[in-house]
Amino acid sequence: MKFQFAKSILNSLALGVLLGLAQTAFAEVAAPGNYRIDPAHTTVLFTVNHLGTSELTGRFNVVEGNFVIGPNQAPGVDVSIKTASVDTNHDKRDAHLRSPDFLNSKQYPVMRFVSDKVSYDKQGQPVSLHGKLSLHGETKPVSLALSSVGAGKDPWGGYRAGFNATTTLKRSDFGMNFMPGGIGNEITVTLNIEAIKE
Repeated sequence: MKFQFAKSILNSLALGVLLGLAQTAFAEVAAPGNYRIDPAHTTVLFTVNHLGTSELTGRFNVVEGNFVIGPNQAPGVDVSIKTASVDTNHDKRDAHLRSPDFLNSKQYPVMRFVSDKVSYDKQGQPVSLHGKLSLHGETKPVSLALSSVGAGKDPWGGYRAGFNATTTLKRSDFGMNFMPGGIGNEITVTLNIEAIKE
């Protein structure tokens, strides 16, 4: 009896592993075409060192944009983020980040990334973005590593694709030099993007 029970458990585990491998092997790659970012399912996160003792993570709550997928398509990635939407779960700190010491949101309300080059893998999926980021009155070249999360039809008859993008910026490159000893110069940025095919 115990043997049969154990055998049943092992069979179930084996089936689960096989199904998981099959799902990974046959995961749908994103279809070529034009996509619009879904702001409700997209997050923009950043991490910076604080006093050499911890890593502070925050986010931007307002993001919009569109992009084109396909190695035979002209590069077209355009993402805008409202700087006043910065959110570190601390009202006083967020107000300071919006001030001229940092983002200066009144004078520079939007940061924008526009890509002029996209690299693809053998499956035709984008793996890196190369373009220019305009932030705090400065425009600098930036590259982002890109990984595909998945793609497929949604319950409402549309088609969606998801990607994660990461890069590291130096805030000094964009004229933000306040408190250099206490706040790290390098900022890790992560975009978790869900987009709808148009």
